[in-house]
Amino acid sequence: MDHGAAHFGDLLIAGFIMLAAALLLVLLFRKFGIGAVLGYLIAGVLIGPQGFGLISEGRTILEFSEIGIILLLFLVGLELAPARLMRLRRAIFGLGMSQVILCGIALFLLIYLSSTFTWGAALAIGLPLALSSTAQVLPMLQSSGRLNTPSGENAFSILLFQDLSIIPLLTIVGVLSRAPAADDSLPGWLTAILGVLAIGGLILAGRYLLQPLLKLIGQIAERELFIVAGLVAVFGSAALMEVIGLSPALGAFIAGVMLANSPYRHELEADIDPFRSLLLGLFFLAVGMMLDLSVIRDNTAFVFTAALILVATKTLIIFGLGKLFGMETLPALGMGLLLSQGGEFGFVLFAEAERAMLIDPQASSLFGAVITVSMATTPFLMLIAQKFGTTASQTDVELDDPSRAERSSVLVVGHGRFGQTVSQMLQGANVSVTIIDIKPQQIDVSQQFGRKVFYGDGTRTDLLRNAGADNCAAIIFCIDDRQFGAEALDKIAMAFPETKLFVRAFDRVHLLDVKKANLAGVKREVFESAIHLAKQAMMAMDLDEALIEEVDREYRRLDCDRLEAQRAADDMFAGRHIGFGLSGSKMSSD
Repeated sequence: MDHGAAHFGDLLIAGFIMLAAALLLVLLFRKFGIGAVLGYLIAGVLIGPQGFGLISEGRTILEFSEIGIILLLFLVGLELAPARLMRLRRAIFGLGMSQVILCGIALFLLIYLSSTFTWGAALAIGLPLALSSTAQVLPMLQSSGRLNTPSGENAFSILLFQDLSIIPLLTIVGVLSRAPAADDSLPGWLTAILGVLAIGGLILAGRYLLQPLLKLIGQIAERELFIVAGLVAVFGSAALMEVIGLSPALGAFIAGVMLANSPYRHELEADIDPFRSLLLGLFFLAVGMMLDLSVIRDNTAFVFTAALILVATKTLIIFGLGKLFGMETLPALGMGLLLSQGGEFGFVLFAEAERAMLIDPQASSLFGAVITVSMATTPFLMLIAQKFGTTASQTDVELDDPSRAERSSVLVVGHGRFGQTVSQMLQGANVSVTIIDIKPQQIDVSQQFGRKVFYGDGTRTDLLRNAGADNCAAIIFCIDDRQFGAEALDKIAMAFPETKLFVRAFDRVHLLDVKKANLAGVKREVFESAIHLAKQAMMAMDLDEALIEEVDREYRRLDCDRLEAQRAADDMFAGRHIGFGLSGSKMSSD
């Protein structure tokens, strides 16, 4: 009992030391605009056995904090609805695959030709170095508002393919292994078959088990159960892949993809993201703690030279690929700099190569140090890129997070031609308004006219909450997005029950969809303007004013009747006989 209490006390002290060190260093590094990742790494070095020796269990912490990578890939999967995956397929399987192959081959050749490593060892080192740090780059893209820009999506596509390539890279290490095969290990062909079956099973479970479960939880309205259900999906999928010998991260990614179209996606994302952030911080802390400073001290010139070569090689190749795939020069260079570092999965692959007896522990530590040093360069490279206008964004506008906005009475989501009119009329009535838009170019234009617009995806529940939606009288969605429908609106209405929701409908089809939600108001974007233009034309032809007003009233009435018929039948062709013109003619879906 005393031993257990002492052990618990040690855990509390270790937790306090890690969090306090991370808090101080990350705050300091953030203050100077360097980035959180380097702060975590330096904090780990200082408190680890190579620093002040305050904590020595770096490997245990690393294994535990790898859950953060699993959660990160789950959140990546949540962003990949099948429609978006199809839209990005060229970038993922073209640009992403080209980057992994070309960078892997180039680094393999550099290592093989300049060292005494065997070709197998050089391959086991060079291929992992081709990967970039998803844990470092993805949060950087999100926080800087560049994830949904064209170049940001290209970088995201490369990172996604890199994450998917972990499986074939682990397979390559396994094929090259010189270690005696374990008696209980499965043959490769059986592992592949089981992997395909497991992926199919996860997809079916997501559709027929998890989706109904989330719907039930939504009806019960117990928010903490969303966290439990999400973690069950993540860890269950990851554990299944681990059991059959595949990457747990792949299972978490598939769990995310199978929930990408769920109306509860935003809630899951908001609930799980804090766990991801904390565990990723612990991951980088542990990497810093495990960094063998003696290896760097004894091989200082090699480590820093190798890190420089790694960064330069990947920057040049990724820049060239960006140009080849149609990017402008400056965004392509910015993307190359952003993805030039080694990645966290390199540590995992080096450990596998060490177990496979392809490389010795000293080589694993040496190239682990190279990855760490290269990761430390990324914040500085991005500062240089921003100074010379070579960021991955195609605009120099400063993008602020909505959490920084003063609390207001109304949130206006979307500041295009529709949102500009809505927001200006509200402000003309002395109503305080916070404006949110996801397009950096639109924000740039708006700010040139003196309008403060905050960057973000205003359809996300967590972002709306950070922007103060809990205390708003209304949220007005002025976005041009036909995919933003009743399911997403119901989720937002559930999150903010006291806030009135208003929606700009793109056309008749979209209108019928969003009217299923609990809205305070909805308007088709061209309906009124089309009616006014028709009335202007009739007036110019000197038609009787009473006739014009009668036609206006009758058209509105018939349109409402047709909408009701379409809604009741759930069929766009219902009520097609209603309206002016030939009986039975199909009216256009304005």
